Amino acid sequence: MTPILVTGGTGTLGRLVVPRLARAGHRVRVLSRRDGEPADGVEHVTGDLVTGDGVEAAVAGAEVVVHLAGGPKGDAEAAERLVRAVRRAGDARHLVQVSVIGADRVPLAWFRGKLDAERAVARSGAPWTTLRAAQFHDLVLAVAAKVAKPPVVPVPGGLRFEPVDARDVAEHLVDLVLGAPAGLVPDLAGPAVHGMGDLVRGYLAAHGRRRPLLPVRVPGKAGRAYRAGENLAGPGATRGTRTWEGFLAERVPATR
Repeated sequence: MTPILVTGGTGTLGRLVVPRLARAGHRVRVLSRRDGEPADGVEHVTGDLVTGDGVEAAVAGAEVVVHLAGGPKGDAEAAERLVRAVRRAGDARHLVQVSVIGADRVPLAWFRGKLDAERAVARSGAPWTTLRAAQFHDLVLAVAAKVAKPPVVPVPGGLRFEPVDARDVAEHLVDLVLGAPAGLVPDLAGPAVHGMGDLVRGYLAAHGRRRPLLPVRVPGKAGRAYRAGENLAGPGATRGTRTWEGFLAERVPATR
């Protein structure tokens, strides 16, 4: 049994990854800011990557560290704190990280933070694997629900996305975690490219609602990057199988 530490183990992706690792027979330690639900083969430890409290104790003895924690800001600093703890412990033989497609191409602060976190892992001194994934269906659903509230829905024109199901990411990630360190692996995206307008229309249709859509232009470098598809997966990307339409069919009845 390999001792595995998972940061962000109580988040959207972590809640899917942790039980898969435990079922595979590994001892899983989850680092989170508050205690989680107990489960067979899973230990919860309290720590905070923002302040560094409890991180060194959580890392100690972990042979594999899976970094899934993230937020709207501070990802680079959190990764640096984790890497310092990994380096001091000296136990890790594989450090695995989830990042975002376009981290090195989209000129927004959140993407730059993800890229800096990637660089921190690559400089850790531990063998590493980084997977860049597209936006999860769950995030797209939350965005669509927010923008679809007004009577007229503003939709950024020219924006395209390849939303991927978190279950597809979890399954692929577990394979990477249990495999050999591979550096930066091919991107993981959903099975299809959707315009933002199509995603919003699908959300509205699933709820039986109609709203007129008003195209708006995203200005500046970020707008140009999105219109150029810099946030989309590159050649040779791995593709998930669960579609946006299928995800909506599963989720909408539960949200009505």
